[in-house]
Amino acid sequence: MPEKDLIQDLLPPDLSIEEEFASRGEDEPSDMTNLNQRQTGIAGFVFISTSVNVPHGPRVKYFEKTGKGQKSFSVTIAKVPRVVANSLPERVLHRMEPQVVEWVRLNCEPLLQFWNEGAYWDDDEVTAFKAGLKHLPTR
Repeated sequence: MPEKDLIQDLLPPDLSIEEEFASRGEDEPSDMTNLNQRQTGIAGFVFISTSVNVPHGPRVKYFEKTGKGQKSFSVTIAKVPRVVANSLPERVLHRMEPQVVEWVRLNCEPLLQFWNEGAYWDDDEVTAFKAGLKHLPTR
């Protein structure tokens, strides 16, 4: 069995957005946004949020589509990003992980800044942050 499959078997399930916010006693998320393919170069959606009331370290979530209860995988926001949780089918994880990891690596500094400070930004600052994120090249 390839090493990647062994690592995948060890990943905990990724919580849905609703489960994650419910676990910290919130009804609705705040200080977050879903970025689409036009904004990232990744087919699907990348969910980013701030650190406010989050029980884990800096990460983004990848979804194939938006909507309540969608399955996802989470990638750490770090110089060497890695998947830390997954609820998507393994074939989807294997196909999308390299793109999401590369996108996070390219945008590590601004993503960390948003994670740490974005809860205090006004709308203009959030808009400028999103506009400044690097896109993956079109494949």
